[in-house]
Amino acid sequence: MGKVRNNNLRNNVYQNLPSKSLINRKTLLAMIPLSDRTIFNMEKRGDFPRRIVLTSRNVAWDLAEVENWVEDRKQSSDQARRPGVVPNFR
Repeated sequence: MGKVRNNNLRNNVYQNLPSKSLINRKTLLAMIPLSDRTIFNMEKRGDFPRRIVLTSRNVAWDLAEVENWVEDRKQSSDQARRPGVVPNFR
């Protein structure tokens, strides 16, 4: 009886926490059709959500941040920056 009560209490506590979903690299690459290197470069420039280091060999991204980035890109009329290309504002 004690285990059931503890499990119910634990489930109630977790249900009241704000949901935070993390996605792994495979899921990210399925959502975002860019290469690993492009995503890494964009992270370094601050143009893409930063990865979260879980272990020495495992990283993840916050799903909500990635989804917000996608929505921002949909709403933006700006073109993506191209390395080495200087815009012509004549």
